[in-house]
Amino acid sequence: MEEINLVKDIFFSPSKAVSKKDKKIEEAKKGWDKSGEDTRKRMVDAKSFRKAGTKVVDASDCVALLEAVLRPGDRVYIEGDNQKQADFLAACLTKLDKTKVNNLHMLQSALALSDHLKVFEKGIATKVDFCYSGPVASELATMVMEGKINIGAIHTYVELLCRMYLDLIPKVSLVAANAADKNGNLYTGFNTEETPAVVEASKFRNGIVIAQVNEVVDKVPRVDIPAEWVDFVIATDEPYYIEPLFTRDPGLITESQIFIAMLSLVGIYDKYKIKTLNHGIGFNTAAVELLLPTFGEEMGMKGNICSHWALNPHPTMIPAIETGWVKTMMPFGSEVGMENYLMTKPDIFPVGPDGTMRSNRVMAQLAGHYAIDAFFGSTLQIDQYGNSAAATAGRIPGFGGAPNMACNAPGRRHPSPGWLQASKEDGMRKDLIGPIDRGRKLVVQMVETFGEGMSPVFVEKLDAFELQKQAKFAIPPVMIYADNLTHIVTEEGIAYLHKCKTLKERMDAICAIAGYTPLGMKAEESKTKKLRKDGIVSLPEDLNLSFNDAKRSKLAAKSMADLVRWSDGLYEAPTRFRNW
Repeated sequence: MEEINLVKDIFFSPSKAVSKKDKKIEEAKKGWDKSGEDTRKRMVDAKSFRKAGTKVVDASDCVALLEAVLRPGDRVYIEGDNQKQADFLAACLTKLDKTKVNNLHMLQSALALSDHLKVFEKGIATKVDFCYSGPVASELATMVMEGKINIGAIHTYVELLCRMYLDLIPKVSLVAANAADKNGNLYTGFNTEETPAVVEASKFRNGIVIAQVNEVVDKVPRVDIPAEWVDFVIATDEPYYIEPLFTRDPGLITESQIFIAMLSLVGIYDKYKIKTLNHGIGFNTAAVELLLPTFGEEMGMKGNICSHWALNPHPTMIPAIETGWVKTMMPFGSEVGMENYLMTKPDIFPVGPDGTMRSNRVMAQLAGHYAIDAFFGSTLQIDQYGNSAAATAGRIPGFGGAPNMACNAPGRRHPSPGWLQASKEDGMRKDLIGPIDRGRKLVVQMVETFGEGMSPVFVEKLDAFELQKQAKFAIPPVMIYADNLTHIVTEEGIAYLHKCKTLKERMDAICAIAGYTPLGMKAEESKTKKLRKDGIVSLPEDLNLSFNDAKRSKLAAKSMADLVRWSDGLYEAPTRFRNW
């Protein structure tokens, strides 16, 4: 058999004419390209929907196009991102003839729209693998209990995206972009998020890619996804929907949340010199962001903490950016209304030659896993051991990105002061691995002891265990496992859980800061006194702080209008947040 020099004979072939080598490759492929053969058969009829000489399809033909490319049992990815939604394509899926297309296995980062559930109600889809479902958490739980939806697994974002390259490869991917040209080059803009990764996972396994776009233009501002990876483009009458998921109104931040933020800044951020970090969604972390230019400045923290972020560019970060706290920010997505502001800060955000920002969920999630020293978030329930979950009775909200970022990364090797200090303080490290120096990520839950409706956050057993039984999950939907959690901060104080030498000591530390919840009522004064002496628990007075210090006047911005002023009018607050 004649040898083939791949570099010389294929990649640098001087002619595009069919050679003996090409024929040999085609012959050898036979029997090894079943997925490609299947795709080519589907495309025979589907190509007829394209306008002549383009990849553009009329919106009115979308349902017929989907019926041409889909087969019963297909795995179908739809955006369904954390923020942007291919809402037009989602609506078209619900209009399919279920005698032609059924039993679909949906893959999506987020279940967020009513149409995402309607496709199951109509029997067009039966199974889903997803990450986040906050907006439809109650409805999803009901449909799971009724047997209308089979959940394959609830993932963290990067976990699902990785599986789409391995054992959950989508046959058809339905995505959203800002613009396309007639050839199919896509511009995904500020909310690029995970679209290129998904398209690659699908297209390089002989998948079919359909994009809804806000407009078809002669030339896209930049090519985020090349035309060769895209099969069909559909211009919609309305722009795709984007949820301002991370935006929080400063006017709703309470003094209790401000106090928790102050305790965290003194007792954790500054103590461990946390420069690289991620903030989860919530008012507690928003309070921290708005205290940096005021309280943080007064305490001399500037330059020592909060300089490099894996974070969506949400508006409560504007004052900290404007006062020089932030050096760089790697965004998962964008945030509605922030576009013009971001374009003015190319030193901080990833702004391309076209002048607009490009987010990247996959790389931001990897940064959140390996490159940050600390994760700060909040939750709905924490049990007596320190496990936490957002899943409560009758709700399946999913996980999002928290489990990926709120866990230690054993593969990390680059050192930093906070990472090393957290490990040196680890009460169980030497008993597990011996006298080896290594680091540890800080994973912090910032919670008020009672949540919405005065439900206690601290409970003996998570609702997630009951939900596991009801939904027949293999494992309970726990957001952050106790062995990853290093700190809990409440209005009562801070528990430095990683310092504990035994599980019992850990449980006592949680009780000490759990307030008047059932767990908090188990706290014993003598044990709490010893925990304080050992540095495992810090009460506010140990940090020279008092609740009387927590005033809304300390916030750098007290309203959405203040944030607009901080941005010099560049931030355009979404309508729902405008009260002026």
